[in-house]
Amino acid sequence: MEANPYAAPEATVDDVRAWDAQGLEERKASRGKRLAAALLDGVINLVWALPVLWGAMMAVGVGKGIKPAAPMIGVLLLGFALLVAIFVVNCVMLHRSGQTIGKRMLDIAIVRTDGSRMGLLRYLFIRVLPVALLGVIPYIGRLATLIDPLLIFGNERRCLHDLIADTIVVDA
Repeated sequence: MEANPYAAPEATVDDVRAWDAQGLEERKASRGKRLAAALLDGVINLVWALPVLWGAMMAVGVGKGIKPAAPMIGVLLLGFALLVAIFVVNCVMLHRSGQTIGKRMLDIAIVRTDGSRMGLLRYLFIRVLPVALLGVIPYIGRLATLIDPLLIFGNERRCLHDLIADTIVVDA
């Protein structure tokens, strides 16, 4: 029998490797790697935050009539352009591989507890937003922002945002 050159391919492709519960437990990222990734992401965010802060300080001089407004506007626009660029890069990376820039540098990724891929919407609206909303509540917010990272010292090595979103951080 002759092979049909127009037939659909029959290869099996696994885009996302799913791990069993034991495999995921063994692959959990260390507390040190998670801390280092968070610190790297913080340093990367200084790339946009410093121009914005510099522009804000220039705005004080502009408000007093000491300095011209053009440099301030340029610095602020640069800061906001860098903010958008870093946000978009992180969103694309989170959607594709569950990694931020810092997590990618340390070769760790966020996945669901069953090993499946974590989507961008889950990250933004279930992993980040609830803890951020808790953080703005007077008194409770301070407690929540303290408890969130401290939960990593539990047996499961999962922060509050991981527990809410049903995610874990694993070595990629």
